[in-house]
Formats: sequence, C-alpha cells, structure tokens
Amino acid sequence: MSQSVDTDPVEVTEDAAEQAISLIENEGYDTDEAGLRLFVQQGGCAGLSYGLRFDDAPEDDDAITEHHGLRVFIDPSSQNYIEGSVLDFEGGLQGKGFSVENPNVESECGCGESFRT
Repeated sequence: MSQSVDTDPVEVTEDAAEQAISLIENEGYDTDEAGLRLFVQQGGCAGLSYGLRFDDAPEDDDAITEHHGLRVFIDPSSQNYIEGSVLDFEGGLQGKGFSVENPNVESECGCGESFRT
C-alpha cells in the first residue's frame, strides 16, 4: 500500500520541483496523481546509478513525499540507498539538469554517473 511518509527520505530543491512539474504538465500527465519517480538501479562502472521518470500514480509499496507541489515516489529497495539525499536541478548553458547529492555514497565513477555505498 502506498504511504505518505512523515520524514522525507529525500529533499527536493525548489528549482528541481519547478522543472519537474513543468515537464509533467508538458507531457500531459494529471498533475494531481502523477509524480516523479526517483530510483536506484544496477549499472554504471561503480555498480549503482540513479533513475528518474514520470509515473501516472504511485505503486502500492512506494513512499510518497511532496516538495514544492511535486509528488515524489520512491520504491522500498531504493529508499535505503538515497535516504538523506537532495535532488536539485541546474539549468543554463553549463547546467547539467537533475542531480542527486547523496551523503551515503562511498565512491563515484569518474564521470559521476554511478556510485557505490
């Protein structure tokens, strides 16, 4: 069963929330139900990598948090890896898009796309 959580596993900056909400609206999702899914998957040269995608609604066992009007869905297996992280967005000419600052990371690959805890 999906659940709202009292303590947020992640923090989302206002810039990241605004960008994600804009993209959700542009994709035609129902903004009352849809949200941004943040997850961890196997892959990359360090072993794990982050994933982001839009979902119509949360899955049954997702943790659901809301930040600056953005609903964020996190599955239970990803939550342990990203607890305490900050999702940010950096735009502009040198901007890199969405990024995750994770205090649990022990090492990252050279390109910064994957990590190990």
